[in-house]
Amino acid sequence: MKKKTFKGSAMLNPVPAVLITSKNNEGKVNVFTVGWIGTACTRPPIISVAIRPERLSYEYIKESSEFVVNLPSKNLVKAVDFCGVKSGRTLDKVKELKFNLAESEDISVPYIDDCPITLECKVKDIISLGSHDLFLGEVLSVHVEESLIDEKGKIHYDKANLICYSHGEYFGLSKDALGSFGYSVRKKKSPKKRK
Repeated sequence: MKKKTFKGSAMLNPVPAVLITSKNNEGKVNVFTVGWIGTACTRPPIISVAIRPERLSYEYIKESSEFVVNLPSKNLVKAVDFCGVKSGRTLDKVKELKFNLAESEDISVPYIDDCPITLECKVKDIISLGSHDLFLGEVLSVHVEESLIDEKGKIHYDKANLICYSHGEYFGLSKDALGSFGYSVRKKKSPKKRK
């Protein structure tokens, strides 16, 4: 495979496209779009979010030490883009987009009820990196739309119509899995012998 080499760049694609809600000490709620987010630890459950210090949500999150990660579905892609290009300093994006906010269980920041999955987070640490600071947030509660959960308690993320972001474009995720964890080493079941 022939490849071209580029200088070092944050070229990790695709990434989740999420909406993050935050609230300052005066009770003002803001929402903005983040693509630089990921799982950092499972015990305790911690996610990482890279945020530029000039963002309004940076101020709110640093002030309150709380935020909610809202996983939007395909029908919200225009809102996701809007929240990424418009500033909360000049516009109330929650009001403009008519988001339905719901009260969180463990933190004071509300979540976007229009999103099928939401994660309530408490800031554990902030690491200054350069253009962005890395916020490590412990996930205290997760809200999942009931229609995504089957009778055995399995969450069907494929039914949530989640989106991702790749080099300036938004994409829907396929409903067809390419495999499941461990499938490459799983032993094939032997056919039952007839008696």
